[in-house]
Amino acid sequence: MQFDARAAKLLKPGEHLTIDGCPGLRLEASVTRRAWTYRYKSPIDSRMRQVRLGLWPGLSFHGAAAEWERLRGVRDGGADPALAKREKRHADQKLKRSDLERRRGQAYTVRKLADDYLAGHVDRHRKAKGATEVRRMFDTMLGDLAGTAAAEVSRSQAFDLLEAWQSSPVQAAKLRAELGAAWDYALDAGRLPDTAPNWWRQIMRGRLRSRGKSIEGEQLGTAKRMLSAAETGALIRWLPNFSRNVADVLTLYLWTLCRGAEIVAMEREEVSEDAGVLWWTVPKAKTKNARHDGATDLRVALVGRAEEVVRRRMQTVAKGWIFPSAGRAGHVEQKAVQTAVHWHQPYCKVRNDQVRPRLAVTHWAPHDLRRTGRTMLTGLKCPEDVAEAMLGHMQPGVKGVYNLHRYDDERLVWLARLSDHLEALARV
Repeated sequence: MQFDARAAKLLKPGEHLTIDGCPGLRLEASVTRRAWTYRYKSPIDSRMRQVRLGLWPGLSFHGAAAEWERLRGVRDGGADPALAKREKRHADQKLKRSDLERRRGQAYTVRKLADDYLAGHVDRHRKAKGATEVRRMFDTMLGDLAGTAAAEVSRSQAFDLLEAWQSSPVQAAKLRAELGAAWDYALDAGRLPDTAPNWWRQIMRGRLRSRGKSIEGEQLGTAKRMLSAAETGALIRWLPNFSRNVADVLTLYLWTLCRGAEIVAMEREEVSEDAGVLWWTVPKAKTKNARHDGATDLRVALVGRAEEVVRRRMQTVAKGWIFPSAGRAGHVEQKAVQTAVHWHQPYCKVRNDQVRPRLAVTHWAPHDLRRTGRTMLTGLKCPEDVAEAMLGHMQPGVKGVYNLHRYDDERLVWLARLSDHLEALARV
């Protein structure tokens, strides 16, 4: 019984050495390693099987021979070494999974699950504003359930949590959706046992619906507000009663049809002049369509009062935000504009002792101006495709795949017509 180390080193991938006096003991070579194996016929089903003993030279010839002799004795005793090894591995894995599930069931709380979901998914795939909102929701709405083992959350516990937020059905529906996604994330990541149910996908489906806005105890429903022609003219004439920042933002709502988040985050570097026309290019990352692969930058022609506002503000800022602010964002925030509009509504009771001008056009929010402008475009006979492109909406289905026209000329024409229409309303 001899072993030639030099011959072992010269083995090519796929070749093997046998050892005289040790039937079934082989040294097999692969591209990167050489392994000792014991090849034998199973005494149970007469099939040829193989057991790996270890890697050479970590396991020496003498060590391999000793292990071969032990396993040969097991085989001669009527047992199958490969099957026994496989069964032991499966038993160890099952015990490990069971222990892991037990420990997770004890220590993996709803709060920890939520934090993992925030770090592993939300922070990576949502904009900062959206991620902050989900984190705030978990911080304020989970309550006592946060300390419960996630694997042990019952259907009734899930129901009770959502039931507690029934007075805010939209917020409760968002919580239900985010917790359902968080549970899916934990199950996919193996942080919950496969048997743990995702109750959030099953309970209260269709029962968490908004009842619409309520003002001074009056339920206004979910109808979308649009200002009439007379109301729009009256509001335009009333705009100077707002602060300069708010009046300028609201002007851009009407004259550009852009979203508030896009307007307040406008930067000087995004504005350029081409053939006497001022253009604002909203980067794709700042638009609502940022997550879609087919989305592009949004081009906006600044005409009429929109051009006046932007040119005036560009004279006061050398670079950066067009609407600068000392706040955290560095620019005026969309919520500040919404708050200012509410502050001037006749029904606003906040600091009611403070005198301020009250709006003649009531029950509207800044985003309603975007809806108003879009409706006016239809009244002016603007083609549907052009109007939707001006709003920054992506065309649906196959149409969006094949129609890649950018509509720059059309944007300029129809925003100019909308501007003329708004000015006519303001003069009435």
